[in-house]
Amino acid sequence: MKIILNPVREDWDLLCTRPGIEVTDLESTVRDIINSVRSDKDNAVKSLSKKFDGTTIGDLKVSVIELIEAEGLVTDELKKAIGVAYRNIEIFHSAQFTTERVVETSKGVKCWRKNVPIEKVGLYIPGGSAPLFSTLLMLGIPAKIAGCRQIVVCTPAGKNGKVNPVILYTAKLIGLNEIYKVGGAQAIAAMAFGTESIPKVYKIFGPGNQYVTKAKEMVQLSGTAIDMPAGPSEVLVIADGMANAEFIAADLLSQAEHGPDSQVIMITDNQELTVKVKNEVDKQIEFLPRRDIAMKALENSKLILLPDMNACIDFSNSYAPEHLIISTTDAHKIADKVINAGSVFLGQYSCESAGDYASGTNHTLPTNGFARNYSGVSLDSYFRKITFQEVSAEGIKNLGPSIEIMAEAENLKAHRNAVSFRLKSLQNG
Repeated sequence: MKIILNPVREDWDLLCTRPGIEVTDLESTVRDIINSVRSDKDNAVKSLSKKFDGTTIGDLKVSVIELIEAEGLVTDELKKAIGVAYRNIEIFHSAQFTTERVVETSKGVKCWRKNVPIEKVGLYIPGGSAPLFSTLLMLGIPAKIAGCRQIVVCTPAGKNGKVNPVILYTAKLIGLNEIYKVGGAQAIAAMAFGTESIPKVYKIFGPGNQYVTKAKEMVQLSGTAIDMPAGPSEVLVIADGMANAEFIAADLLSQAEHGPDSQVIMITDNQELTVKVKNEVDKQIEFLPRRDIAMKALENSKLILLPDMNACIDFSNSYAPEHLIISTTDAHKIADKVINAGSVFLGQYSCESAGDYASGTNHTLPTNGFARNYSGVSLDSYFRKITFQEVSAEGIKNLGPSIEIMAEAENLKAHRNAVSFRLKSLQNG
């Protein structure tokens, strides 16, 4: 990791730049994948899975027998831990239900909204070097709570043609049974346009690599909604001189091990802490099974010294991190100044791993600076908000003249007539 001392504000934009793995002709490659799936459907999905993942797939859909077998392959200890996470996620997201009230905007004019669940949603669950069953909890539980009629899950199979048993156990626990053995951009295309086996959905959720992210962006242009632009994982830690260097190093490495294009940053007003944290990172990384991956991520990661805590929070808001850890003696005071962040963790014991797994908040969050204009996944993500209005005779009498004047000013005569005929009808009894 690089230690950067007191950078001037003019250099902050450069320091906030995310790393990227250069992929030649990414867009054209993904476009070819999408077009292939649209035309050849299941056959394309299978051949692309063989080409990119080295997986030979028979039936794309996971069978009931496979779901039952998977349950026996998961330890009781892990089942118990998943159960704890399940309950907390369910409690937090169930509390997000809102009751919409009827508002009388003027005499005789009533307006309200209705929450309607999206009928068909697709959940993409990465399953490569780190099968993210926790992401299935984060996406599947609120989808079930919202009442989505059809929930389709796509996740890649291993070279043995089978899906990771923990992912299947988690799906069965949530009550999901439409699970398909396909990953990558081809999975996104299949859910966006449908194949003989995989149903077309209206909105796609879930993180993935650059191919998956690009595929989500591209199918969105054809009418399939997505949760958000989601790229490599990232964390930013704001720490003062009282922070625990061992804890901070562990938090930084917990994100660095996600992938070589992940980025981790610590900002502090204490120069001694930068040295302590760097030493701890160097020490802890040696014992990680995913050491090589974390090392790559650290090449683009930074320990930054700034003059004071005000500068630290300003930098954080400029960076707009996916995960923000505030490890200071006055964490709540600093948290009040947070403007841009996906999810915030307060105090030295609030590790980012808690949010990733079991505290209850959702870990599907905006990355790459999109926390400036996107929220993370929540119960609302699975609803459409439909507005209603009811205008009585008294209401059109009160509101009608204003509408007539505005329609006339826009030279939209038919709009004016829609009001005028009603007013005339009321005048004539």
